[in-house]
Amino acid sequence: MTDATTQMQALAPSSSEKFRQRVLPFILFALVLIVIPFLGPSRSTITLLNHMGINIVFALSFNMLLGRAGLLSFGHAVYMGLGGYFCVHILNWISAAEGGIWANTPVFSLPIFGFAMGALAGAIIGWPSCKRAGTPFAMISLGVAELMAAAGFMFDSLFGGEMGISGDRMSGPEFLGLSLGPVDEVYWFIAFWTFIGTLGIYAFTRTPLGKLSEATRDNRERVQFVGYNPERVRYLVFIFAGAFAGMAGGMSAVQDEIFTPEKLSLIPSGFVLIMAYVGGIRYFSGPIMGAILLTYMASYLSDYSAGWLLYLGLMFIAVVMFAPNGIAGIVFGFWNAIRSPDPARQVGRFGSQVLGVLLMLAGVIVIVEVAFRASEGYGEMFEPFGIAMPPDAIMTWVVAAVFLAAGIAVMRYVAKRNAEV
Repeated sequence: MTDATTQMQALAPSSSEKFRQRVLPFILFALVLIVIPFLGPSRSTITLLNHMGINIVFALSFNMLLGRAGLLSFGHAVYMGLGGYFCVHILNWISAAEGGIWANTPVFSLPIFGFAMGALAGAIIGWPSCKRAGTPFAMISLGVAELMAAAGFMFDSLFGGEMGISGDRMSGPEFLGLSLGPVDEVYWFIAFWTFIGTLGIYAFTRTPLGKLSEATRDNRERVQFVGYNPERVRYLVFIFAGAFAGMAGGMSAVQDEIFTPEKLSLIPSGFVLIMAYVGGIRYFSGPIMGAILLTYMASYLSDYSAGWLLYLGLMFIAVVMFAPNGIAGIVFGFWNAIRSPDPARQVGRFGSQVLGVLLMLAGVIVIVEVAFRASEGYGEMFEPFGIAMPPDAIMTWVVAAVFLAAGIAVMRYVAKRNAEV
């Protein structure tokens, strides 16, 4: 055994570290999925959780391209949409079948068909797309998204036109006693496939192909020098990313029982990009965090503010500019600060950054909410914590400016101290 081999073995994680980093998180994830229904959530909460599960798989599949392979796609919703459309067609085939294979196909298995359709679409579309990387790849994906969205309105027999295609998830034989009628039964379906999809994508990152995709992202010339074809690596990763997006489409087909051409458009493609990037594309758990946060925002924040989309855009800009590692980077940064040799100093620095962000956020909220109410012209007033803030009062804008300026000052002070260290 050479000295180099001995040193590599010494650097390798121990069995306990492997268990803590690779196995324990999935055990805890499974326990959370199992415990949630016993906490008595409402029907609306279960529906929200179901959409979170779908978006988790969707965001993770997108991050196989962006975070792992360095491929920015503006048309990833195409593969989720095609997988979902195929599964809705299968729902109708199961409903109409009086015998044969479809009559004996449980609806619970639809994500498998979505996976296959997503892989097929990835193989066909990826063959010309993956011959280029960088900006040309992004432009090709944008063109594919527009092409498929237009096709969704043109070919009624396949996509149902503007009304889309609907199905009945209660058709076909039951699986494990689940009729998939009540929303709480659909939860177990979504939870199962969310866990399988998350585990499958993580397993992919541990394969040689998954490691090669990261190497191709960082230095394609070196990958080519050691004997691998970067174009082929990108193509294979593209197929698997499309497959898992199709799985998410199959899950969505059962949850919503309808698919429309909007599911193929740029809107869901842009939404999954924001989910992955806000969560943190450099971390496996980042897209999971982003999917949970943005699904919640899309569902509930709109009930509290008419400007929730503006907040979403501002949050994305702030993450890109000030926190490129996303929410996961902030969480793991705080965890590393606690475990550092000088935790008090590191936590204090982190707390200062949080204070600066909160002050800036308070200023932005006041400006946005007051401006929205003034523009609507209904005489409605922004009253946080019972404090009236009329748009025609100069103190309203002074308070907003003070909060915003104080936040910026704190952030600049912390950045200066970090530079000195």
